[in-house]
Amino acid sequence: MTLSVEMITFDCVDPDRLADWWSKAAGGDVNAVAPGEFVMVTSQGRPALGFQRVPDPTPGKNKVHLDFHAADKEAEVARLVALGATETGRNSFGEEFQWVVLADPEGNAFCVAGT
Repeated sequence: MTLSVEMITFDCVDPDRLADWWSKAAGGDVNAVAPGEFVMVTSQGRPALGFQRVPDPTPGKNKVHLDFHAADKEAEVARLVALGATETGRNSFGEEFQWVVLADPEGNAFCVAGT
């Protein structure tokens, strides 16, 4: 038996709003499976992003987060911040590998790596 990643799901307060934000940030189509309760962002060839409403999202640091790569890291970070992301940190392993930590509008961490 082999497993394949089908979807990465976020607990959130407003799944419709967060799915709309992620569809603009990462691309993909919004599919409101149960509007206000469970919404997906789908894109062919990639795992779906799921957003499920919970009354009290888990506080603290994410145990799982998304990592993206961009040919122009700074331009992509600027685009995401303009959409409503918040930059929370910058890291590197030398000059060859650098990434920026951001948070989506509900505080979920994700990273953008690149040059």
